[in-house]
Amino acid sequence: MTVLLFVVGIIVMVVGLAVSIALHELGHLWPAKRFGVRVGQYMIGFGPTLWSRRIGETEYGFKLLPLGGYISMAGMYPPPPRQARSERVSATGRAGGGFFATMVQDARAANAETLQGDDDPHVFYRLPVYKRVIVMLGGPTMNLLLAIVLFTIVFSGIGVQTATTTVSALSECVPASGSSACAPTDPAPPAQVAGFEPGDTIVSIDGTPVSTFAEVSDIVRASPGIPLSVVVDRGGAPQTIAVTPAIVETDAGRIGFLGISPTAEFQRQPVWAGAAMALQNTGQVAEIIVKLPVMVWDTAVSLVTGQERDPNGPLSVVGVAGIAGEVAAADAPVLNRVSATLSLVASLNIALFVFNLIPLLPLDGGHIVVALWDGLKRAWSKLTGRAPPKPVDATKLVPVTFVVVVLLIAMGAVLILADLLNPISILGG
Repeated sequence: MTVLLFVVGIIVMVVGLAVSIALHELGHLWPAKRFGVRVGQYMIGFGPTLWSRRIGETEYGFKLLPLGGYISMAGMYPPPPRQARSERVSATGRAGGGFFATMVQDARAANAETLQGDDDPHVFYRLPVYKRVIVMLGGPTMNLLLAIVLFTIVFSGIGVQTATTTVSALSECVPASGSSACAPTDPAPPAQVAGFEPGDTIVSIDGTPVSTFAEVSDIVRASPGIPLSVVVDRGGAPQTIAVTPAIVETDAGRIGFLGISPTAEFQRQPVWAGAAMALQNTGQVAEIIVKLPVMVWDTAVSLVTGQERDPNGPLSVVGVAGIAGEVAAADAPVLNRVSATLSLVASLNIALFVFNLIPLLPLDGGHIVVALWDGLKRAWSKLTGRAPPKPVDATKLVPVTFVVVVLLIAMGAVLILADLLNPISILGG
């Protein structure tokens, strides 16, 4: 049964990833079509096509590996200068000039296939700068919105599990210093001696109202050996219990101990709590992205040496799926597991949001930078009374894009290997 639940958790995460990717690409597709750009394909996944269907000018489909997706927009780049079109081509059909020059030429050729002449109006590069930015921001924005929705369901729909002032159980003893188990000679806990019962709800201590177990704990810990008057609600009727917390020696000094355990309940948070968590998560992921090369290096070192990995370090999709499996198979109430799984998918979408905004091609952030640079050049020309410049030819950045892709693949491979051979476990060990 545990293995089956583990597999179910992985499947749920894969489906969640596929939905996240589908919505990301939809975030690009909808504004592109709204602005009149011709979109040839909308695909979820990479590799061989499993299923596709053409609706209008666009082919929609699914591919074998659900690890990404794309839409194919006409004219992502402007047509090359005329001299570039007439470059000498070798007998193999490729432009001369070396490996990177060939890559640039191939990119231009692939882009030219999406154009219907130089005056084609339904192309991406002809859009105003702000519309190009909207199209490229659409994908990450969808991931951010999905994360906010999921976090809102978790925090405001299900709620946060919180320790309440209601007693769930009494300790068996006052354990000796440094011990967590009871010995026959250990004294009974003060709560048991004083007459506390499971189900009692603590209302106030020495006249101070309490609404959370943290408040109860703070007062008790600060009162070792000091008599307290505790008002509890027992079956709807208030009762006053006199109790003196036992004195327990700890590394931090003497603290009070009653010997009660709280009841945990899901408490729904305000509706804005989901958005606040998404914002907090975004900051945490951004910090990881900034340190990503160093963290991946550390992960590679731990993989080779067998050292324990940083539990707050980066994960691949394999690692996230493994954690989802652990959550599904955990010995915990169903609602806890559902909440944790939704939080995982939400965090995954935050990662997609932040990662895609990195200002490097082929990521969305790179396309946004190209559009903004194009707009800046046009604004400067207008300000100085010059003729409008030619559109920015981003195909010249294909070699840089190639290097970025190679680095991303290398880092992804390291993380996948680490997640397979030296995984991070939420259960420890």
